[in-house]
This record gives sequence, structure tokens and C-alpha cells, in this order.
Amino acid sequence: MIDKPVDRPRKSRTRISVPLLSEEYAAKALPRIFGTQDMVAIMILAIFWISNSATAAGVGATAYVYWLIGGITFFIPCVIATAQLGSMFPQEGSLYNWTYQALGPYWSFFAGLCWWFPVPVILVSGADTMVAYIQGLNPSWLVEPWQQGLAVIIIIAITALIALQRIHIVRNLLNVGAGFILLATLLLAIAGIKWLLSGHALATSFTHLSDWSINQTNVGQFSLVVLAYLGSCVPLNMGGEIAGEGHMKLRIITRHLLWGTLLIFVGYVIATFALLAIEGPSNVGTVFALIAAVDTSLGKLYGNITAICIMGFFVIALIMYNVSFARLLFVGAIDQRIPSSVGRLNRQRVPANAILFQTGLALVFAAILFLVGPYIFSFDKAINLAGDFYNVALALVSIVWALCTIFFYVSLLRLYFSDRQKFRQSLLFPMPIIWLICLIGPLGCVATIVDALFFSWTVTIANSLWTIIVGSLLAFCFLLVAIGSMLATSEAAWQKLSR
Repeated sequence: MIDKPVDRPRKSRTRISVPLLSEEYAAKALPRIFGTQDMVAIMILAIFWISNSATAAGVGATAYVYWLIGGITFFIPCVIATAQLGSMFPQEGSLYNWTYQALGPYWSFFAGLCWWFPVPVILVSGADTMVAYIQGLNPSWLVEPWQQGLAVIIIIAITALIALQRIHIVRNLLNVGAGFILLATLLLAIAGIKWLLSGHALATSFTHLSDWSINQTNVGQFSLVVLAYLGSCVPLNMGGEIAGEGHMKLRIITRHLLWGTLLIFVGYVIATFALLAIEGPSNVGTVFALIAAVDTSLGKLYGNITAICIMGFFVIALIMYNVSFARLLFVGAIDQRIPSSVGRLNRQRVPANAILFQTGLALVFAAILFLVGPYIFSFDKAINLAGDFYNVALALVSIVWALCTIFFYVSLLRLYFSDRQKFRQSLLFPMPIIWLICLIGPLGCVATIVDALFFSWTVTIANSLWTIIVGSLLAFCFLLVAIGSMLATSEAAWQKLSR
């Protein structure tokens, strides 16, 4: 006689697989110290790269049209999806964990790898931004590519050493970095207001309909704006380290997303306003235009303070990215998807090997780009290398992360159709809003990928050459990822079998 199956009570959240090993291990091995303020600081460091305002302001008043369109079609849907998924699965690893819960181990590894692999590029581009600001302080500094490369390598190495310190020390630095950029934004706001109150005319026309128009010459700004909004789930890479449990943890997740979103959007609006009011679209071709705007309105002293704040922000942002994305390697190692040695903690309970691995890749990339490439391929103006690379590298990041963002909405839909009752019980937003973002969000991602691939972000690179450069780098990166992932999973499987 066959026994009748016994109905067992279902778990409180939908799963299609067994729990990940990293969920329990990360909660025990890593300190839970991050509160709302800390998570807001991380979100600001991840997204509010104020130098993006200088590029956006190059199209004049239309910049605000793109900030609005990008916010509606990309940023807000991302934040809503992040809040919903993060509240359902507040573990270490963010997108990697969410995709596992919805789609299983194969797609979670793919999504997590795509989410992680632009990080060496981000580390180089952030250090490269520092080089651009140093050049702005004195145009005779760091003229040669090898000089720029050496400076980038030193900056990356120093920030990596800081990232290896105890998380309590790093947390304090992250809050200081967010304070730096908020102070710089405040100075830009004061500069713009003082400029107008002093009787100066706006340096940008806002009165004609054509001033706000979207056309072929500025359509590339859409993907740039989306890039400026990317990274809503970066703080939740460390979701297992948020203080508290249950409702307290949920409040931290939702509040940091709310306040972070407001501060980032207002910050971009203010920085763009100051540039358009004081400098005008024709004078914002470099990231140093932000400093020039404060110099012009408030004087050199406040301009120097702004420069120090922005440069300090980028140094600390590199530390944050190294720390945050090392967590993806950490959980991947714990879950035996990559070699376990990558996720090993040091005495400070920091995944040191993961940080060193990311840093090593970034240093190799910087050496190839600045110390080898310029002396194999000729450049008309070597000094423009830093600015051109900044745009190309971040376009690459925007394409890859836009692809990753599609998994937000796929995961939401999968979780809903897997168990509608449980999904509705965990809702933070009405279902019509979930349906709306699952429609708008993927369309915004696809538009971003197409726009970033075919429309140049800089006047020094034509559209056709831009597509070749970005497309070639994208294919090369995916090739490296494919080879690296096969080697990593093979080694992890061998280690598992050996045990």
C-alpha cells in the first residue's frame, strides 16, 4: 500500500532550489553593522558620479529632458524592483541571490558574473577620473600616457590597501565620501544661485522649444544618463551585513533606497544647473568644468574646496566598489561556483583574496591601456586618452549592467508566477506598479544598450569608430569572462570532488 503524501507547511518565501550555503555562512561570518545612513552613503558613492553632469550638460537644456526620461524609464523602475527583491531576499550578493531564488543556479551564476566583471573597468575609470582632475589643476601634469597609467596604478593600489582594512574603518570612510560629494553639490548650488543673483545672464538658452529638443546630435545622451542612474542594488551586495532582522532590516532597505534616490536625482539636477547657468554647453567638455563653475562664481578658494571634495569622493568610491563587489566573489566561492580560496576571509573578516583579485585585474587592464596600448597604436592627442577612455569604459559598463538589470524584472515575473499568493504577501507596491515597471524597465534597458553601442559620448570619437571600439571591447570582455568562468567552475568542481 502506498502511503498518501503528507502536506507539509510551505516556507515563508518562494524558492525553486535549496538555500544557498552563502546565505547562512555570510550572516555568521560577516559583521552586521550597516544602518540606513551607511546604506545611503554607499548608494550615493555607487551612483552619484557627479562628473556625469558635465557630459550631460553638453546638450544644453535638453539635459533635463534626458534626466527626466532616464529617471522614469530606468532609475525609478530599478529602485522599485531593487526594493521589492531586496526585501524578499535580503541576503549577501543582491542580484546573484535574487536570480538564484527565481531562476536557479545556472542563471544566477551568469547574472552574478555579468554584474561583477565590469568592476575592474570601473576601478580603472574611477582612477582615470582622478587623473582628469589632476590634469585640470595643472595642464602640464600627466601629459604622457605612461604618466597617466602610473598615476592610475598608484591610485588603485592605495584604495585596495584601504579596502583590506576592518569594515568598521571602511564604513566611516564611506560616510565621509558621501559627505564630500554632498558638500561639493551644495557649493555648486550656491555658485549657480549667486551667479544669477549677481545679475549675470544664463549661459544657456532655455526659452526656445528647440533648446529642449531631442535629435540625432544628442540622442547618445540617453545611455549616458542611464549610466548615471545605474547601481541601485550595489549597496545590497552587502545585504547580509545590514544591522538587525525582520522589520528593522526591511526599514533600512526601503529607507536607504528612498533617501538615496531623492539625493541622487536632486544632486544631478543641481550640478547640471550650475554648469548650464555659469559655463554653458560649449564650456563643459571636461570633468573639470564643475570646478571652473565654482571658481567663476565663488572664487578660487571655494573652487579648490570643491576640487578636494570631488577628488576625495572618487578615491572613496573606488574603495566602496572594491569592498562591495568582493562580496559577489565571496558568496560565489562559498557556494562552490568559483574556487573557495577566492572567498577566504582575513583576520579582519574581510574577503581579502577577492579584493586582491579584482585589484590585480584592474592593474593589468590599466597597464595594457596606458603603458602598452598608446605605444602600439598612435593617438593624435595623448593627453585626451584619459577623457576618451573614461567615456568608452563607462559606455561598456552601461551596456553590461543594463543587460544585468533585465534580470530584475525577469526575476520578479518568475517569482510571481511561481507562487502568486506568497508573492502578494511580500509586496511593497501594488501589483499594477509591478506590472508597469516590468513593462517599462526592460524596454529602457534595451534602448540603453542600443544607444550606448551606436552613439558616441565624446566629440573626439566618431559614431562609426565608437561602435567598433565599444563593440570590440565588449566582445573581448565577454570572451575573457567565458574563459575565466569555465576555468573557475572547473576548479571549483575539482575542489568539491576532492573533498
